Parts: sequence; structure tokens; C-alpha cells
Amino acid sequence: MTTLRQLGEDRVVERLVGLLPRFSEAVMQGPGDDCAVLKVAGTAKLQLLKTDAVVEGVHFLGTEDMERVGWKALCRAVSDIAAMGGRPESALITVLARADTPWERLEGLYRGIARAASRFGVSIVGGETGQIHGPLACNVCLTGWVDPERVVLRSGGRPGDVLLVTGTLGGSLHTGRHLDFQPRLEEAAWLVEHFRPSAMMDLSDGLAKDGPRLAAASGCAFGLEPERVPCTAGYGLEQALGDGEDFELLMAVAPEEVARIELAWRETFPELLLSRIGALLPKSDSLPPADAPKTRGYDHFQES
Repeated sequence: MTTLRQLGEDRVVERLVGLLPRFSEAVMQGPGDDCAVLKVAGTAKLQLLKTDAVVEGVHFLGTEDMERVGWKALCRAVSDIAAMGGRPESALITVLARADTPWERLEGLYRGIARAASRFGVSIVGGETGQIHGPLACNVCLTGWVDPERVVLRSGGRPGDVLLVTGTLGGSLHTGRHLDFQPRLEEAAWLVEHFRPSAMMDLSDGLAKDGPRLAAASGCAFGLEPERVPCTAGYGLEQALGDGEDFELLMAVAPEEVARIELAWRETFPELLLSRIGALLPKSDSLPPADAPKTRGYDHFQES
């Protein structure tokens, strides 16, 4: 019997997708990116669909302030919409909780969701509540829109493209930043309006996991320069690559655009780092740097 732990998250998803029927012609991008991308009759824009969940004991501790958990629950999905170059619109919320859960915990959760919805212009239009005999879980299904000329997929990168990352990486769980992070919605909208990266994604499972995912989607290898990775103060390269829950943007840009982007970025977002961390390489150049830590990032089915 093969277990999910033996397969790992990426292979589990690959096998599940293989069981599904063919997509309709309305599907521009299905599984494998930050969001699904759909063509909608009667509108020139593309619709974005994203679903994400937070589970007690996995994404937050039972002792956490539930308003912060609610903020995180919605902002995780907003971050994925941002990574596609889009804007969020409407959300459905599903909450599963034990019958003996204190009302104040759900109230706090929804106060956090409402605060994030107000901040990022999301309408909470419905959802579902249900009983579970285990830890509390909250799922968010979020829609959004993006102009066709501004949508950015993971698959658009080319060998030679420079890899850039926003902010600093590592320590998000230990510092509590994973509950209070700001989705890079404004920054992503600026990028696609003025420069449009060739590929982009948000970092949720750690650079060591997500970087190769972006490279593979683009048919490339992930060329990391470890000494360039921006580490959060007090944390090292191992944590920056493997901790996850950073929700920063990783993007690939044409090398001739890098200097212009860096200059304009410093003028527009002076308090947020933008760092070169490597490049996309031809797929044959797949060996990691000899001095790169061997961390593999976060995998839902291979963590204890």
C-alpha cells in the first residue's frame, strides 16, 4: 500500500489531477499554478479561482488569537490572486469545528476574515459551516479578475531570466509573521502594469520547494545563488529556504529589464526589499550549487 507520505504533496496532486476529466475550452490554466484561469463569455477579463485552507495544528496553534488566524485564512488566497497579477473579488468561507467549540473562537475567526476582506476589497458572499470531530479548519474559495495582457503564469519563464524575490525569507512561523503578513497585492499590480514578469508565484512552502516548482513549470532548472538570498534578521539560509509561510513574491524577469525594475522599485516601494537571488537555467543544468543547504522546503504529507 502506497501512502501519501511516501508520495509527497506534488506527486499526490499529480495523481489526483490525472483522475479528472479533460478541461473545457473555457479553462486557460488548470491545476499547477497559484490560481485557475478561466475565460468568461461576455467579458474581456479573465476570471481567477483559488481555494485554500488553514487547519488547527498545521497552519496555526489552538492558542493563537483567532482574529489573526482569520486574517491569515483569507490573505493566503489573496496572495495567490496577487501572484497572477489579478485583483480579488468574492469569497466563500467554509468552517468545520467541534460542537463544543466556544462561540468566541468562531467570532474571532470571522472578525479577522472581515478585516482582511475590508482591507483588500473582497466580498464574503456565502459559505458553509459543519461539525468535525477533530481540529478546527477554515477553507476559503476566492474569485478574482485579471486583464489578459497582465496575467502572469508560472510557465512563462525562459532560460536566462533573472529571479527576484520581495522582502525577506525565513522565521515566519517563529516570529508570528505568518499570521500578520501583508499579501503583495499592490506590488504585484504595479509590476504587471509597468514591467510584467515572465513568471511569478507566491512563496508559501519555502524557496527550496517553490523555486524549483516555478522553474519546472517554465521548463527550466532553478539556478540559486545562496549568498544573495535575503534572510530575515536572526535567521539563516536554511530557514530562508525551508521554513515557508513567507508569502513573498518570486518572479522571473528578462535580464535586460532588471536594472530598470530595481531602480523603479526603490522609488515606489522604498521600505520593501527586492533582491536578485539567481536565474532560470536550461533544464539540463539541474545540479544545485555545491554550497546550497539540502533543505527541501515544506511538504504537507511529509511533515510530522
